[in-house]
Amino acid sequence: MELKEAFLELIRRAATDLPPDVEAVLQKAYEKEDDNTPAKNVFATILENVKLARKQSTPICQDTGSLVFYIDYPEGGQERIYREAIEWAAVEATNRQYLRPNAVDPISGKNSGNNLGINAPYIHFHQWQKDEVRVRLLLKGGGSENVGAQYKLPHPPLNAGRDLKGVRKVIIDAVKNAQGLGCAPGSIGVGIGGGRDTSYALSKEQFFRKMGERSPNPELAELETRLLEELNQLQIGPMGFGGKTTVLEVFIASQARHPATYYVSVSYNCWAYRRKTMTIKNGEVRYDD
Repeated sequence: MELKEAFLELIRRAATDLPPDVEAVLQKAYEKEDDNTPAKNVFATILENVKLARKQSTPICQDTGSLVFYIDYPEGGQERIYREAIEWAAVEATNRQYLRPNAVDPISGKNSGNNLGINAPYIHFHQWQKDEVRVRLLLKGGGSENVGAQYKLPHPPLNAGRDLKGVRKVIIDAVKNAQGLGCAPGSIGVGIGGGRDTSYALSKEQFFRKMGERSPNPELAELETRLLEELNQLQIGPMGFGGKTTVLEVFIASQARHPATYYVSVSYNCWAYRRKTMTIKNGEVRYDD
């Protein structure tokens, strides 16, 4: 398969085919809710929407999101080749209506109409020692992006100090403040440490983890499990209508920080959790969720 066509197919799959692990968690959430409640009805509509989108190869959500790529490629590879293929695929995907035009110049207010612009699509390049290319794509919706939050610890309003107890407090605060906006139930990605920019980048990269995939750090894994239970006790529920499921998953990661700083970035991903991976090896292309 030609590289441009491979990227186009990756975008199509991400936009129209919800990963099975996400769909399974949504199904469990539906089964938990009481009959004849707004929460139960919302989940029924979501699950029907997921099936129709997959069957008809149409976008899961009208906001098809911003395109965020993470590309790992062998040493000696040329970034330009991948960038050119991605830009072609973004334009073609927009023409085929897999994507909505979502690239707006903040100065002129003009929409490019084809999802291309400065840093759009956004591409993280990384060279590695393997003899294959891995491309991870996240389609990140604007509504869920709007309810993300960053905290600088200590955070006196919550009496949150520079430790995991403080981290827990600000994560709960971020979800409370969202109040169902961002198309709950959402998944929470958290980046601890780094600078303001790298903290957010780390939090968003957590969305490539599978549902139920715990952190390799035992303390963070324990905090993920605890928060998943506590956040679902808030009773905010799907779309803020109340219910037993407010978040689908919590993913937390950490990185080194400057001694003078302690940032906690909380990224929110809507129920339309659109991620796909493409691996290219010896000219063969494989797609995974």
